[in-house]
Amino acid sequence: MITHISHTLAQQIVNTIKDVCSYDINFINPSGTIIASTNSARIGTFHEIGRKAAATGITIEVAESENFTGTRQGINMPLYHENNLLAVIGITGSPEKVRKYAFLAQRITSLLIREQELNQYSQHQADKKHFVISSLLHGDAQNPEYLLKCLREFQIDPDTPKRLILIRTYSDTVHSAQARSTENTSVDVKTNTDFSLPEHHIRNLFIDTGITLYTFRYPGDYLAVADSSRFSEISGKLRRFTEKHSDTLSIAVGRSVPLHQLRLSLTTAETALRSLHSQSSVSDTARSFIEHYVLFDNLTLEIVLSSVSSENRKEFAEKTIRHLSDNEKELLRTYFSLEMSLADTAEKLFLHKNTLQYKLNHIYKKCGLNPRKFRDAVLLYLALEME
Repeated sequence: MITHISHTLAQQIVNTIKDVCSYDINFINPSGTIIASTNSARIGTFHEIGRKAAATGITIEVAESENFTGTRQGINMPLYHENNLLAVIGITGSPEKVRKYAFLAQRITSLLIREQELNQYSQHQADKKHFVISSLLHGDAQNPEYLLKCLREFQIDPDTPKRLILIRTYSDTVHSAQARSTENTSVDVKTNTDFSLPEHHIRNLFIDTGITLYTFRYPGDYLAVADSSRFSEISGKLRRFTEKHSDTLSIAVGRSVPLHQLRLSLTTAETALRSLHSQSSVSDTARSFIEHYVLFDNLTLEIVLSSVSSENRKEFAEKTIRHLSDNEKELLRTYFSLEMSLADTAEKLFLHKNTLQYKLNHIYKKCGLNPRKFRDAVLLYLALEME
């Protein structure tokens, strides 16, 4: 609860009221000092009637003929919040003209104070969530009693398995660059909201899925904790949300772990995310099939591929598919997606079977790997997956 008004909030209040009524406004603390005013020359000066209004708790009107220290004609009205006197608001002008704005000034002040209280509460809650997730990820519970208290507040059962949900947001222009940066991801979480997708969409997702514990990680991630027993209920909502916002985010879900092993769930979520981003260089035709939602449990070969460094990927490509054209690579992708079936591939690509065989033989001559032999096909498949 707010028990005193800061200079910043006081100035915001007087400016807002002035915009409505066009009269000069003074914000006077209980001791009679003007702490904010639309007339900057009056800030810091003494207001005799302001102090009297604060002391008596009564609205005082001042006529032009009256003479009080630091006071001009107008209305001086005490402001209360939760039955506590906060300040006196002074509206300069003929009492007859400004009287009708007194109640309005009181309402505006109450709304602005309430807004600040809500913002302070929201930030306080964000700080708590940051503390909980950071403590769990770093295994650094210096205050275990406070941690358990926070877990109870966010309705988190410490004795049931959890999954870490990683939401990575990005703008279209930096999608690929940020996607490839996952190898150097840290677990430094910060309460920040500077990312492309409007924050309220993310928060509405958490409300819709019943997720109460989440925080922001710079520069564009949200980390959220979900109970494993409820994951099947929310997985569909996560997928649909990802599909709706696939141009601005990806979602990866880590493996189910005990709460104290949450960092492991984050690590597996990051592995899953890298498996998505490893597809960022495929052709436009293939890109239409790329998903932006992935569950670590469903990965197999992707777990291995996502751990290969970019340098090793390039080296492997150099030794396998360096001499192949984009069209030849696309032909191989189609060939492998159809279980290396000559008939199905020829039909898919509108080629005669003999023409397809000729093209596969030409690939063999160019790179030294025969797509129709299992061992060589595996190497070509891996090279295309890691490209």
